[in-house]
Amino acid sequence: MKHVKLRPIHLKSHRQLDERWVQDVIAEDPGLLGLGDVVLKDRERIQLGAGRLDLLLQDADGHGRYEVEIQLGATDPSHIIRTVEYWDRERKRYPQYDHTAVIVAEDITSRFLNVISLFNGTIPIMAIQMNAIEMPEGTGLLFTTVLDTIQQGFVDDDEDVNEPTDRTYWVNRASEKTVRLADRITELSAEFAGAITLNYNKHYIGLHVDGKVCNFAICRPRKTNMQLSIRIPKSEETDSELAKHDLDLLDYDNRFRNYRIRLSAEELTQHEAVIKDLLKQAFDRRQTG
Repeated sequence: MKHVKLRPIHLKSHRQLDERWVQDVIAEDPGLLGLGDVVLKDRERIQLGAGRLDLLLQDADGHGRYEVEIQLGATDPSHIIRTVEYWDRERKRYPQYDHTAVIVAEDITSRFLNVISLFNGTIPIMAIQMNAIEMPEGTGLLFTTVLDTIQQGFVDDDEDVNEPTDRTYWVNRASEKTVRLADRITELSAEFAGAITLNYNKHYIGLHVDGKVCNFAICRPRKTNMQLSIRIPKSEETDSELAKHDLDLLDYDNRFRNYRIRLSAEELTQHEAVIKDLLKQAFDRRQTG
């Protein structure tokens, strides 16, 4: 097959193609950025007292938002500051979404890549390099992620630093009745997870599957109830299903991506079917992820 030599061009010095053209291209097909299944939510979004956000993208499932700033040429300090500022304004105004700052530039220099990486872990920020390629039929854009957000690990990824305890510790801290709720979680999970046991730690009760740590869910017994955290991504489908049941739901844990449910013995018995379904979803995702 014949090799075709590609001709890269620099948009910053181009006479016709400008930042608005780049916005048009991304707005028409947001998937080009490699952020997954996203849609255009807004464009040139006014930030009171701070200018305009180039593009606001949103996950198709509605729970993740991306504040996208485009820079022709190389990144510069003002570009980074502006991107973080827009991200901060949007997350404060709409805290119900998971927000990610996205910098798109033709040249993401090593110096500013280092600066951006300092934010990562505390500020979810991505850097995407943009290359324009001129072809006979037109100009194409190629986007390459050079810095991704740091994903939070599973609770058991640092299990060795958690202080081990035993059942007596938790019975004294909570109660025998609520610790038995954790037992019931293993009984429900055993139907799809196999050999599963409780793993007692100082701050929570985790799970062992086939003798290995596998915290697809964790239990925190209290005196009169137990908080159950189940690690599955937030979705409209799950929210809708949970809304059908009279469960005592706590705020979704965006950091570790956990649904958190406060349960009494009576509530666990009443809602066993939906709890078991959520546990199985979390276990299946853990096995594949």
